[in-house]
Amino acid sequence: RLRRRQAKRYLDDVETDLETALQKVLAAKAERRALSVGYVGNAAEIFPDLLRRHRAGELTVDVVTDQTSAHDPLAYLPVEYTVDRWDAEAKADPDGFTKKARASMAAQVQAMVEFQDEGAEVFDYGNSIRDEARHAGYGRAFEFPGFVPAYIRPLFCEGMGPFRWVALSGDPKDIEVTDAAIKELFPDNEHLHQWIDAAQEYVEFEGLPARICWLGYGERHQAGMLFNRLVAEGKVSAPIVIGRDHLDSGSVASPYRETEAMADGSDAIADWPLLNALTAASSGATWVSIHHGGGVGIGRSIHAGQVGVADGTELAAQKLERLLTNDPGMGVIRHADAGYERALDVAAERGVRVPMREMPRVPR
Repeated sequence: RLRRRQAKRYLDDVETDLETALQKVLAAKAERRALSVGYVGNAAEIFPDLLRRHRAGELTVDVVTDQTSAHDPLAYLPVEYTVDRWDAEAKADPDGFTKKARASMAAQVQAMVEFQDEGAEVFDYGNSIRDEARHAGYGRAFEFPGFVPAYIRPLFCEGMGPFRWVALSGDPKDIEVTDAAIKELFPDNEHLHQWIDAAQEYVEFEGLPARICWLGYGERHQAGMLFNRLVAEGKVSAPIVIGRDHLDSGSVASPYRETEAMADGSDAIADWPLLNALTAASSGATWVSIHHGGGVGIGRSIHAGQVGVADGTELAAQKLERLLTNDPGMGVIRHADAGYERALDVAAERGVRVPMREMPRVPR
């Protein structure tokens, strides 16, 4: 897997010797040179080892994170087993394997918590490893946050999230045209320009040529209508499909990730993705889906997805304007309803109606 990442330019180097890997990283740090090194090992062993080295002054760890797929303990390798025994041991004794996997997860999570005790910035991606460590009996598992409450929620309050488009022509030149157009559309968005430039250099296409960036309420519909004009004017050679990720502001209920630690305790309320799907369908989406799992495990989340097609027609323009206004708008409304001041400010500034704020309060 690491070799594949390296071949796709997401990763600079691969190592199977920890000392060599650390030497490379520390040398790059001393030279203030960006470098990523993938090390082949078991995180339940490596995290505690790095913590020991940090405490001994051999290195300084500033940021610790994890994106382990941990919702299924049978998919996490306990320290007792080698990779070649993994499948056989999991099948032979799934209950025993689960117990050992959770114990290993607890060792990894404990190291992460203790890195935080040492002053490091610590967070995870929300893939249930903290909860599995809790099942193993580790009582401090939730002392560091998932990345959404730690960093992303203020963006969600603006309806901000992943905006994705695909060139149905299969021609990378069509993505080049859209890259240039979206930079021209948002000339003052330095982060967007930096990302587009970096993506052109480092992110390889897999399957149809595609691009993703983050846009918020009041921006997405502009991009959608722009792409539709590019198709109508023949500046791209085929229609463009516009969608987004399930990691989004108003389309998900996922207590371990997108809706972890909501201000009003509404982490697990599933009405919002259902309302989002209904809104997308009535706004003219080409494709609407309701699904669950979303990287945190089946039954632990529910998401709504939507896709619109920019085919250059006036009807497509009307649909895209509505869809790409209402979809992120649901994110603003969802967070305004939860009491986030930033969402309330965005709603007031950008003209988003929040119906529940207009209704008189009924005394209980």
